[in-house]
Amino acid sequence: MAEHLIHPFQDESECLKIGDLTIENRVDRVSIYGSVDLTLDKEGLKIVQLLKTVIDLTLSEMEKTDLPDRITVEKAETVKNPFE
Repeated sequence: MAEHLIHPFQDESECLKIGDLTIENRVDRVSIYGSVDLTLDKEGLKIVQLLKTVIDLTLSEMEKTDLPDRITVEKAETVKNPFE
């Protein structure tokens, strides 16, 4: 399970793994992809609590910011590997 939480919209080097679910932090977005099973047991409860904490932190950051109606997310540019 995760050892630390992310600081939404602050540090692009932060990434959180929960099972096969990945939460990547960026300065303009938080990306969530993959999957995780929320089982009806203590482990499942821990996962749900962790996910809720991440969502609550993200919501808190968004609510205290004057948000635009929509941002434009530009696709990353692929460059040739200089070491090949």
